[in-house]
Formats: sequence, structure tokens, C-alpha cells
Amino acid sequence: MVVVQQVIDVPAADDGARQRRPAVRVPVPPPRSLLSTAGAKLKETLFPDDPFRAVAREPAGRRRALAVLRYLLPCLDWLPSYSFAKLRSDVVSGVTIASLAVPQGISYARLAGLDPVIGLCEYPCQPLYRATNNVTTDRTLSLIAYYCITDSSFVPALVYAALGSSRELAVGSTAVISLLFASMLGPAAAASPVEDPALYASLAFTATFFAGAFQAALGVLRLGFLIDFLSHAAIVGFMGGAATVVALQQLRGFLGLPHFTHATDLPAVMRSVFSQSGHWLWQPFLLGACLFVFLQITRYISKRRPNLFWISVAAPLASIVVSTLLVYLINGEKYSIQTIGSVKKGINPLSIKSLLLSSPHTWLAARTGIITGIISLAEGSAVARSFAMAKNYHVDGNKEMIAFGAMNMAGSCTSCYLTASPFSRSAVNRDAGCRTAASNAVMAVAVAATLLFLTPLFRHTPQAALSAIITSAMLGVIDVRAAARLARVDRVDFCVCVATFLGVVFRSIDVGLVVAVGVLVLRILLAVARPRTTALGKVPGSTAYRRMDQYAMAQATPGVLVLRVDSPICFANASYLRERVSRWVDDHEDRIRACGGESLRCVVLDMGAVTSIDSSGTGMLEDLKRSLDRRSLQIALANPGSEIMRKLDKSKVLQIIGDEWIFLTVADASDYAHRNCKIATTLQTVVPPDEMV
Repeated sequence: MVVVQQVIDVPAADDGARQRRPAVRVPVPPPRSLLSTAGAKLKETLFPDDPFRAVAREPAGRRRALAVLRYLLPCLDWLPSYSFAKLRSDVVSGVTIASLAVPQGISYARLAGLDPVIGLCEYPCQPLYRATNNVTTDRTLSLIAYYCITDSSFVPALVYAALGSSRELAVGSTAVISLLFASMLGPAAAASPVEDPALYASLAFTATFFAGAFQAALGVLRLGFLIDFLSHAAIVGFMGGAATVVALQQLRGFLGLPHFTHATDLPAVMRSVFSQSGHWLWQPFLLGACLFVFLQITRYISKRRPNLFWISVAAPLASIVVSTLLVYLINGEKYSIQTIGSVKKGINPLSIKSLLLSSPHTWLAARTGIITGIISLAEGSAVARSFAMAKNYHVDGNKEMIAFGAMNMAGSCTSCYLTASPFSRSAVNRDAGCRTAASNAVMAVAVAATLLFLTPLFRHTPQAALSAIITSAMLGVIDVRAAARLARVDRVDFCVCVATFLGVVFRSIDVGLVVAVGVLVLRILLAVARPRTTALGKVPGSTAYRRMDQYAMAQATPGVLVLRVDSPICFANASYLRERVSRWVDDHEDRIRACGGESLRCVVLDMGAVTSIDSSGTGMLEDLKRSLDRRSLQIALANPGSEIMRKLDKSKVLQIIGDEWIFLTVADASDYAHRNCKIATTLQTVVPPDEMV
């Protein structure tokens, strides 16, 4: 590569004396083949973290094979050094989160039982559910959902223990995902749960399978960056809105209402509640309110005293035990306190034959699975990364996606709904002192023991207690502090958060998702189609050029307009940039005439922030050059990157502009313009426009 030096005269910053210094010309990089260019871009896109570095370091043979196995099975990283001390910590944390998973599983079963999405889990020759006169009771729906959702803390947890790379992540079902399944599968399916409850089970399992396949595919193909398009602001708004809807739907359990709407929007829920005011019962409300207050008090104590975190962890299970015992002793059904009824014990059978991979409902299940899979991945990735940063270790996002996909595909074949990573359960797992992902395996064993031996004890569990547990948990999901932080830091993000929240609460979860994605896509398109351009001025006493609206001391150089483009130049913004630069020139000349300064002679474009350019962009620069020529103005480019220079050279735009007008820095371009365009050397003050686009 040949580097050409050019000596130019530079006006001194203070006394106007002239000095000489070398200015390095910007070279055109050597050409690269299409294959090498595509390979470099593909590697940068899919493998930015160089995941195979550890494998490449090992010599060929057995050690490299072991390195490959460790990459595929993260559990092999910690198993060789696993000690009794780590086992003890994992057992304690696993039992702790199991005590939280069991009551949450029952509570989310109650939540899912409110909607017609609930499936049917059958044992061979002994169906769990039988319809009597084609009537499905809420109790039966709750039992069906209980088996499916509680199992989500069993089989998927075992899979994640082997494939997951996060030490603190605890997997299981969530109320938001359960409600999302209900809202997406329920209204759109062809049959109701009264007519064909098995169809709903098959739809749920199939949606879970597609969610797992989609998650695993993203991880295998290294496409995890797609999840980043669902911003933190959208997730905060969506989770807050969904949690609000879930909490409002618990009014049915608190008031003992016999019927309830399947809609999830606030107006429909309120109409359903107040239209049945004659059926409100004070007994379940009193029980549920007392348990809710108890749960909130324990949460407050745990927040004030972190060493007493176990109090809030044990509170849901204690609520279940105490309320169940109370209802049993007083014969609660006599006081109109609804219970979940009899629950058969045992592990659910395989459901692989229930998957609808080629039916009229396959697309419905696939759409539901992909959307819920994206949401669970976005939340799970954020939780895993935050915990890993706090403990100073690295979590491979793509490997986490593979682990999520594998556990959901396995879960869909073993009567499980979509499994995610609840933040509250993961935080409890961390606070309990977990050392490895084996805590999930301990939780799975504890949940399996509950399914095998303890489920008959939940017969008298009141539904008001489940509503209290869900409502208390949902208050923790509504992150008011995060929304307030968004309002302080970025108002656009705050608007995205609020729009998503309102869409979920006042319309539906589907509408909320569409609003979130639509607003985010619109924001990205606006950022690309309307990039920011700013005027730069010279800082006295230096060669630095900075934004004039940010640095009050920066002054416009006489006869030169310096503009910076803060985005790639492509077909979406080429026309806008051409018009915007022309407007900058017009405004600058108007201000020069108003203050009687040196007339404009040269326009310098700072290309340092332009990372790429396409054919439309090069055409825009060519058109801009001709437009400025007609106005007797010279164009100069400063600090263009290698790709920019390569594209300008191939498109012949470099020859049109003139390679002598391509500079390493803005200072070089401005100095050269002063010498060649015969511009006065005295700096002048030009007030920048109030509006910087």
C-alpha cells in the first residue's frame, strides 16, 4: 500500500502565523475477493465472541474432542471439579426453589384454567379428565393445567442442568407465558375445551415444540442477535401490562365468581366482575386478602433484611399449607370457598403423539410458539447475563438458546408447556447459594417427588390462596423503577414502554406485542432513513473539530462548512442526506450574509461515523458534487473508512471528487481548503441553528 504525503500551509491558532506540517493522504485499500469479504462479514455477524477459541487451542486428538464435548455440554465444565461443598449448596438452593416452584405451579394452573387453552393429559387406560354431559368444570381445567405446568419444573429442569451455562438461572413456567398461551391459542382455535379439550392440549404441546425448535435454531445458526431487537423498554412495558392483566383476572378467585370472561383487556375484565356483583362472596375474599397481606409483609421483610430472604421464599408454600389445612378443618366448601379438588398423583406420560405437525392448526401453534419463544428468550437472556456479570463470568447467549430450545422440545414430548426462566425464582436460587446448574436437577427431583407422593394433599387447597400467590408475584413483575429510569434517560424508550403497556392492558396481549414490535421497527427505520447531521466548529487552540451545539467555544471556520453524518449512507437515506446537506448550505450562506462574513467556498463532510455505503450512497455523493459545482462550491471528504474508500474508487466517484480532496482529518481538509480556495484565515463566530437534525 502506497502512502502519499502532502505538505500544506496551516494557519496558526493564535497569531495567524503560517506553519508547515505533513498531512497523510487517505489510501484506497487493496481489493478483496467476494469470498473473503463475505466470509469476514459472516464471521463478524455470527461469531463476534469467537466461541471456538478454547477448542482451537487444544492439540488435535483426544483433548480437542473433550473440548468439543465441553462446548456442547456445559455441565462437563463443572462436573470434574464438583465437590461435596458445591453439592450441599446446590441441594439447599434446589430444595428452596422447589418450595417456590410447587405453589407457583399450582397457582399458574389456576390461571391457565381460566381460559379455554387448557389441555388434557391422559394416563393410559385411566383418563385424568372425563366430561360429564359435555360440561367442563373450572376444577377439572385447573387439574389438567396443574399436571402440565407443574411438570415444567421437572423434565425441562433436568435438560437445562446438563445444557445450561448459567449457574443461577432457575427454569419453570411463568404466569405471563401461561396467559399468552391462553390468549393466542384460545380465541383462534376451532373447538372449545368443552367440545374437544384434547385439541387444546395438543395445540399447547405443539406450540411448545415449535418454540423450542425456533430457540434451538437461533442458537445453532448463531442468530441470537435477533432477540436484541426486542428492546428492554418493550419488555418492561409488555411484562408490566401482562402482569397487570394477570393480577386483575385473579378477582375471580378472590370474589368466588362462578363465570369469568376469556378476554384479557381491562374493560372486559371489569365488566365481567361488576356484572356479577350479586355473586360476590366475602369468605374467599377475606381468606385471599389475608394471605395476600401476609405475602406482601414477608416480601417487605426480605427486602429490608436480605439475610432473611428465605422468609419470602417459604411464604407461598406456607400459604398453601395453612389455607389448605384451614379449609379442611372448617369444611370450606360449606362456606362457598372453592378448592382445586382431587389431584391424581404421578408423572405425566409422553405426549409426542399429541403433536400436531401436519394439521389445519399447525400454523396457529407455530405462530404462538415463535412469539412466546422470543419473549421467553429475551427475558431469559437478560436474566442470565445480569447474574453472570454480577458474578464475573461469561454466559454464551447462543448456547443458552440451544439449552432453552432443547428443554422445551423435550418438555413438549412429556406433557409440558413452554418453560422460561422467571426472574424471581432465579434470584431466589442465587440468594440460596447455588454453585452450579445442578440446583435445577435438585429442584426437578423435589418436584417429581411432589407429583408422585404429595399431590393428593392439595385437594382442599382454596383457589383464593392461588389468586393471592399470583397477585403477589405479579406485583414484583411490574417494574416501576425501570419505567421511571427510562423516563429520565430516554423519553422515546419510555414512550415505547408506555405504548406497549397500554396496548396489553386495554386491548390484548397480541395487540401489545404488535404495538411493541411496530414502534421499535418504526424507530429503527426512522434512525436509518433520517440520520443525524451536525455542524462542526474548530476548538480554539487545537486542531479538533466538535459539535457547535455541544461545545460553546467551537467556532465556524471562515468559508468552510463542516458537516458530520452519523450513520451509514444507503438507499433509505441517500435522498434525505442530499437534501439535508443542501439545506445546511442554504442556511449557512444566509447566516453569513446576515453577519457579513466570508462567503462559503467549501463543504467538508466528516465521514468518520459512516460505517458503510451502498450504490445509492455513492450516487448521492456524485449528485451532491455536481450540485455544489453549480454553486461554485468545493466538496471534501474527511476520515472515510476503508470500505467507503473502496466503494468510492470502484464507482469512480473518487475520481469525480478528486483524490486530492480526500483527507485524513477535518483539520487537514479545512487547512487545504483555506490554501487552495483563498479563504481568509481569521476564525469567525457563526451562530449554529437551534434545531440540529
